[in-house]
Amino acid sequence: MTALPGSQSGIRLDRKAVSRLLLVAAVLLLIGRNHLPAGLLRLPEAAVIPFADWINIGFAFLRDDLGLMTLTRAFADVVEFLLDITANLLYGKSRWPNLGPIPWVAIAGTAAVLGHALGGWRLAALAGGTFVWIAVMGQWKWAMETLSVIIVASPLSILLGLLLGSLAWRSKLAEQILNPLLNIAQSLPHFAYMIPVVVFIGVGPKAGAIVTIIFSVPPMIRMTLLGLRAVSPEIIESGKMSGATRWQLMTRVRLPAARTELLIGVNQVIMQSLAMVVLASFIGMPGLGQKLLQLLQALKIGLSVEIGITVVMLAIVLDRLSKAWAHQQPEHHDVGASWLARHRMLALWLVVLLAAFALSFVDPYFVEVERKQALSLAVPVDAAVNGFITLVNPVTDWLRWFLITWVLIPLRDSFLALPVASVLIGLAAVGWRIGGRRSALICLAFVLPIAMSGWWDRAMITVYMVFVSVALALMLGLPLGVLGSSRPERAGRLLLICDTLQTFPSFIYLIPVIMLFGVNDVAVVAAVVVFATVPIVRYTIEGLRNVPAETIEAAAMSGANQRQILWQVRLPLAVPTMLVGANQSVMFALFMVIIAAFIGTQDLGQEMQRALSSTDVGKGLTLGLAVAFMGLTVDHLLLTWSRNRNRELRGLNG
Repeated sequence: MTALPGSQSGIRLDRKAVSRLLLVAAVLLLIGRNHLPAGLLRLPEAAVIPFADWINIGFAFLRDDLGLMTLTRAFADVVEFLLDITANLLYGKSRWPNLGPIPWVAIAGTAAVLGHALGGWRLAALAGGTFVWIAVMGQWKWAMETLSVIIVASPLSILLGLLLGSLAWRSKLAEQILNPLLNIAQSLPHFAYMIPVVVFIGVGPKAGAIVTIIFSVPPMIRMTLLGLRAVSPEIIESGKMSGATRWQLMTRVRLPAARTELLIGVNQVIMQSLAMVVLASFIGMPGLGQKLLQLLQALKIGLSVEIGITVVMLAIVLDRLSKAWAHQQPEHHDVGASWLARHRMLALWLVVLLAAFALSFVDPYFVEVERKQALSLAVPVDAAVNGFITLVNPVTDWLRWFLITWVLIPLRDSFLALPVASVLIGLAAVGWRIGGRRSALICLAFVLPIAMSGWWDRAMITVYMVFVSVALALMLGLPLGVLGSSRPERAGRLLLICDTLQTFPSFIYLIPVIMLFGVNDVAVVAAVVVFATVPIVRYTIEGLRNVPAETIEAAAMSGANQRQILWQVRLPLAVPTMLVGANQSVMFALFMVIIAAFIGTQDLGQEMQRALSSTDVGKGLTLGLAVAFMGLTVDHLLLTWSRNRNRELRGLNG
């Protein structure tokens, strides 16, 4: 402890000294673990709190006593009605309005016109070509089952996000309530959303749509709040001076001024919706996700690759279209311009529709491609995969044996051997060192409930998987990021690859690793490494490129060579941005580890899938919150470290 002259308390705890003392205590507990009482190794049974039972009681009260089931079923009926409409139009399900199915050439042509309107001929070719691929590969119905849910879920998510985001912008209390809920919601794994929906709604397309709505709302809320706050006061003042009412001020001034942020939110909603719809196959959601799940479980790699390509292409198209919309500026026409000049794209679309329907009348092939008419890459892909696996099998077999025997199993056993007391004190030491007493208490508040839930060992297996994966991702991503930042054109290419990879639903990453390594922990780690490397590469490049040019020039003028400039100037200044990338990498790894549990890991994800199968809401949410608390712990530590580092750099520059 050191005294502070003039301070009211007179004494404050030295951060380094306290953290060092706590760390020594944690290490001593670890060294002497064989002599510790059982209660310090694992919390005694009496200290385990039945969170799952409490949650189940609460849900039963909401469902039976408050009648929430009636309300949720009513909402589900509305969603089901909308799904019936899109299902009829997109793939001909016998429902009102009984107009479908729309010929695939009409939908492909519409996508091409939309792409041309938003981004030119390249985007038109990508959008139209994607739907042509889906049709000729015989995947039309599966893809339309997926899209029918996205078309219903995304607008509802956007509307709900706008309303809640506007409420948070208007009311400080609402924002204070929503912020922690959003933090937890965005840290919960996908399966945690599914279990309550299955209890209240059941399974099938409407359950998939509702869980998609819930999952994709948070980013829209955040972007709405951010956009409304960013509106210039001058713009608002102009609106008031023109006599606008509060409603007009909101709808005709604030929301249009926040257009870019809102459309970025729309992009995030659409991408989150696709990711969840694919995973909702676990609760009976038909479509591409269900087919991909079945094929992966049957290890049919060729057909899995076909479906995977379709999902990836859909993700890229939806991402590019929504981003192009966000960046497109409103078009203004000259006064007195003709109808055709003002509605060129509408006229083009009508021509394309007429041509598409004419083709559909000529040949039923242009309405729907039957399976016997469809093309397939499965046979050549299987042959290529088998040949490649035969070629690399000696390497992958050795690598699998080496990693499992000498890395993964010893690391897993080491994590499982950690005493609870040692982990808690060690985390408190790290928290105290980074952010003082407050951070130490926050870490304990997040991790102690995991220990008290009774799922500590499963949680430690999850931590070990994430630790290994993120460590490998850092070893791969940091050099790639440094290499990419050295030249603008190289940085552009790598960032484009990162953008593309981030649009892929996480399920897709399992296809190549199962192909190479089979179903085991190595496959899970490999999938997580690829998924978690992307943010590290992106933020390393951005951090290094954003170092001020004058700082680099000053270092060069002082005689530093390129290596010294990198290690002593650019990397230290890029640390705050790189920490944000590391934080995202950990979150990506957590989500991917939980999703990959269906191929055989023994972590929290496997138990969450069991909870989903038995519709055990209490168990599922307890496990989901355990994962969320892990993510929030890392999030707090890394972002606090990043903020502290930024303050230090500003102090040095000042």
